[in-house]
Amino acid sequence: MLQNDVTKEIYIGYTKDLKARLATHNARGAKYTTRVQGTWAYVYIELYRNKSDAQAREQKLKHHGSGKQKLLARLPHSLL
Repeated sequence: MLQNDVTKEIYIGYTKDLKARLATHNARGAKYTTRVQGTWAYVYIELYRNKSDAQAREQKLKHHGSGKQKLLARLPHSLL
């Protein structure tokens, strides 16, 4: 989970390379996270050994509001 330090927007996604993914977002190279202002930072990371498990978790967080809301409730001091 990434969060923009200016807009406070949250982005949820999966990747094989955390450093490269964050660099892409902050280089304004990601279509859905391009912002004129602010920097994206990781606020929460889950690790999976299996790609399909990671994709299933991403879908639950993106498309099931309660899953995302429960996660956000657990992170009150981690959010920007």
